[in-house]
Amino acid sequence: MFLKKPKNGEITSMKKKVAFYTLGCKLNFSETSTIARNFQEEGFDRVDFSEHADMYVINTCSVTENADKRFKNIVKQAQKANPNAFVAAVGCYAQLKPEELASVHGVDLVLGATEKFKITDYINDLSKNDFGEVHSCEIVEADFYVGSYAIGDRTRAFLKVQDGCDYKCTYCTIPLARGISRSDTLENVLKNAKEIAAQDIKEIVLTGVNIGDYGKGEFGNKKHEHTFYDLVNALDTIEGIHRLRISSIEPNLLKNKTIDFVAQSNSFVPHFHIPLQSGSDEILKLMRRRYLSGLYVDRVARIKEVMPHACIGVDVIVGFPGETDELFLETYHFLNELDISYLHVFTYSERDNTVAAEMDNVVPQKVRSKRSKMLRGLSAKKRRAFYESQLGSIRTVLFEGENKEGYIHGFTENYVKVKAPWNPELVNELKQIELTKIDEDGLVRFNFVAEKVEV
Repeated sequence: MFLKKPKNGEITSMKKKVAFYTLGCKLNFSETSTIARNFQEEGFDRVDFSEHADMYVINTCSVTENADKRFKNIVKQAQKANPNAFVAAVGCYAQLKPEELASVHGVDLVLGATEKFKITDYINDLSKNDFGEVHSCEIVEADFYVGSYAIGDRTRAFLKVQDGCDYKCTYCTIPLARGISRSDTLENVLKNAKEIAAQDIKEIVLTGVNIGDYGKGEFGNKKHEHTFYDLVNALDTIEGIHRLRISSIEPNLLKNKTIDFVAQSNSFVPHFHIPLQSGSDEILKLMRRRYLSGLYVDRVARIKEVMPHACIGVDVIVGFPGETDELFLETYHFLNELDISYLHVFTYSERDNTVAAEMDNVVPQKVRSKRSKMLRGLSAKKRRAFYESQLGSIRTVLFEGENKEGYIHGFTENYVKVKAPWNPELVNELKQIELTKIDEDGLVRFNFVAEKVEV
């Protein structure tokens, strides 16, 4: 709470307003939400980023292409809303290049990996600084865990269970931005899950940097007191959670017993997002991934064996150094023949202080763009085929809270996106439906099972 002395001499309290902008992954959204709650505990009111606020906090991402350009544009948005507002940058990009962000006109404060959760300690007042002030640790000091989750602005919550990564993929800066792999305690994860369930949020998405590594660093050491399998077992017993969804998990850490558990789970849904990055073993070795394509085939086959209706998403990178036309086509044909549901396609871009940035046989930008376009087309084809395979089936949809051009949208348990005319009474409701047809925009229409009225 900030104090203001009006003309009559009496001191009154006056709440300040703070707004947040989040770039990047679900993990960043969960951390922004926790940081926002810290501000609210200090007496701030949270407002939308487009509104007039006294302070703007930008949670940055190191994976985002043209991260510096995007950041500058977001700072300009804040200054347009309030030229005198205090602007702070936190997150991965703030850890990797703090001086670069601090030099951007209008930025007052830059906080690194260990400082971001203590942001309210760094603001005595909200007076503008002549130059951006930097507080950023050496990344080896980011060895402690801060739990977080996102609630309040959507029908699902992102629950952080793990942070950091011990993998050394040659293209990735995440270990430099977030530090070593470490986990929340199982007790605290369950506590946070219960808090989310108590707020009538129907779905929880488990998130982290490398969630399959859950348990490492749980009590400040490298031993696994618990495993990811222990985690999903424990979460499945909590009352009030309707859906639990696993976000991205490495194929070498997705064990068969976890897949089999999800298949018969009370709460976990049949949806997996499994990074591949390349269908070429030669490229996977250059990337220093911890598996080859054969293991990935086995994981997909096991999922489809026990959950034929499961949705499987794939991350893939195109244009990595050394990716010839032949090796790219190897990836394309590998994915085309695989029983997957959609792709997240990333065009490779060089990152400072990574091994890949120094590699030879650089792929021209035009070639990278062409390959990206080809895989995005394949993704559309895969998604359409998956949706068609689900027509006529009975599913449960969770409706979301946004009115998009007169329609309400939602996702089934196996991640089929559906649409219906806007009806506020459906928001945050779970409804049983029959999938009937694919719309012209690629979404699925349906009948409510009880009513048999097509929408």
